[in-house]
Amino acid sequence: MRAAGAATRAGAALSWVVIGVGGLAMLVPFLWMLGVAFRTSPDLYADPARLWPVHWTLHGVRAVVDQLPFGQLILNTFVFAGGATLLLLLFDSMTAFALSRLRFRGQNAVFVLILATLMVPFQVTVVPVFLTLFHLGWLNSYQGLIIPRATSALGIFLLRQAFLSLPRELDDASRIDGAGNLTLYWRIILPNAKPALASLFIIQFAALWNDFLWPLVVTNDVHMQTLPAALTLFSSQSGVDHAALMAGAAISLAPLAIAFIALQRYFVQGVANSGIK
Repeated sequence: MRAAGAATRAGAALSWVVIGVGGLAMLVPFLWMLGVAFRTSPDLYADPARLWPVHWTLHGVRAVVDQLPFGQLILNTFVFAGGATLLLLLFDSMTAFALSRLRFRGQNAVFVLILATLMVPFQVTVVPVFLTLFHLGWLNSYQGLIIPRATSALGIFLLRQAFLSLPRELDDASRIDGAGNLTLYWRIILPNAKPALASLFIIQFAALWNDFLWPLVVTNDVHMQTLPAALTLFSSQSGVDHAALMAGAAISLAPLAIAFIALQRYFVQGVANSGIK
């Protein structure tokens, strides 16, 4: 018994060591990013591997705040990431509801076609979507930023798996009480799939918040760009302002960290319930 207990404690200690080393390995790049944000260019080029600056400076932070319409960029990023994510949750959940709780001819074929779009990178469709927005007059606009990103095959797949895990007895009991498809979807299925919705919200919000290509393509006015796209102004043929880039990246990371910390419980539960083991 003592040997078994000692082995258990040793295994637990080893697990904590592995977790600590892994966590430190993931934390080092973020520490380096913060260090570069407060370093001068000579200090950076003298020893790029150093985590902390020898001489601290606020040049990077001042450059982001003073040289960019910082408040407008943050607002644009929130509107783009938040608006597109909320619309995506609505459209993807409606599609997933139809594919998981209803019965119609060609249901499996539709689902296979949706999954097939996962093999088509978004970059392949940038040109035709850009031309469509150009003819609609939606360039440099919120609707041009949001609408093309307001659905996702991955989101449909995750929510369909989550909806399939809910017992069919919920549908039968609701229909006995006179509920239609809309009531079943809005008042029964969605409230019971909150973990999956929360996990999809985090995944998509983070992806859209950090999206660089699409905002850069669809906007050419700095007052309509998002923060990641606007940071390209600190990189040109004359040189790169590494401190400003890292300061902007650190500021951009903060809302994502807050959102993940607030919703991490739902994220873990949602990933487990949606069939990704």
